[in-house]
Amino acid sequence: MELKAIERRERASAALRRTAAARGLSAVADGERPAHKDAIPDGAVGPTPARGQKVWIDLDNSPHVPFFVPIIQELKRHGCSVIVTARDCFQVCDLADLFGLEYRRIGRHYGKAKLAKLAGLAARAAQLAGPILKEKPELAVSHGSRAQLVVSAMAGIPSVVIVDYEFARGLTLMKPSWVMVPEVIPDDAVGFQPDRILKYPGIKEDVYVPNFRPDSSILGQLEVHENDLIVTVRPPATEAHYHNPESEELFAAVIDFLAEDERLKVILLPRNRKQEDRLRAQYPQLFSSGKLRVPTHAVDGLNLIWHSDLVISGGGTMNREAAALGVPVYSVFRGRIGAVDHYLANAGRLTLLERVEDVRNKIALERRSKTAASYHCGPSATLHAVSQQILKVLAHSSAARAQAR
Repeated sequence: MELKAIERRERASAALRRTAAARGLSAVADGERPAHKDAIPDGAVGPTPARGQKVWIDLDNSPHVPFFVPIIQELKRHGCSVIVTARDCFQVCDLADLFGLEYRRIGRHYGKAKLAKLAGLAARAAQLAGPILKEKPELAVSHGSRAQLVVSAMAGIPSVVIVDYEFARGLTLMKPSWVMVPEVIPDDAVGFQPDRILKYPGIKEDVYVPNFRPDSSILGQLEVHENDLIVTVRPPATEAHYHNPESEELFAAVIDFLAEDERLKVILLPRNRKQEDRLRAQYPQLFSSGKLRVPTHAVDGLNLIWHSDLVISGGGTMNREAAALGVPVYSVFRGRIGAVDHYLANAGRLTLLERVEDVRNKIALERRSKTAASYHCGPSATLHAVSQQILKVLAHSSAARAQAR
């Protein structure tokens, strides 16, 4: 199998270099990487028709919903049958309903403690196993679902894990078949065999931001006026393994700073009900006065960000969505800064707050013009690249199974 992969690679490397740039797929020069027995032959001209092939997508966290919506549409457009499962936590299911996704609600969040996380992982994997084994998908795809990795490994289902933060845990003991990352993340930071790393241009938010269209009705839903200076705030992920208590100090300084400005309306987006209850107990007067307000139901995050004058977040997707939309954004994330955030900060699209003093010195409380979109509208090169990589893996896996029969 390994020798055949090398032979295919040598025969097609010249053709690959001519077509890779146009397709948005990663190309590799001859002799640059050793071939792995599961490596995708780089010389494949493109994915074969995927008519009727099943792809399993697991939505494990709220940012995964808008990310996978256009990918699901693309896979279906190519003839794939897509099975979607969703974990009932962090408004994943609420957002899936908002976007009109058909999915199976399976599993929940089991808490911050390591033992609870491990127990929850085992429980959800067991819950997923039954329906997934019955469906028999040809490929499993997620943006870091550990439970999907467990089931895929046990059932022998090839898997693709998409990652945009190279310091996230979870790929050490449970190895997917392939990892897909933004081009700005170097191979050596991924900690994976180079010939099993797939790349895409831009950032993951570029997959779905080009399809965004503003809807001003959200202002009425949130009981804010277009003349208000609107600040959207996302607290730190205190239950995440990468959480640094310094983020909470910065967040507290942010709330104190915002409370002083009478012009502001702060839309607070807690990560779960437990965090919301804690914040309500901590800032009762700010909530009762309407200075801080939490949406009563799931809202379109991009639409909220677009109608905000600035965004302050504990890191992750909301920061990058704001950067993709051209909205001023400040990060209070104090974990290890990944390559994507360094890329955005160096480009002046994201401001990293590192000390309490930065809150007052760097945050500009100013209205911004919302009359013209400052983001790219139209076909997304990132969406095309991600979808093509998935289809390419699917075609390779199907060919490998046919050869093994």
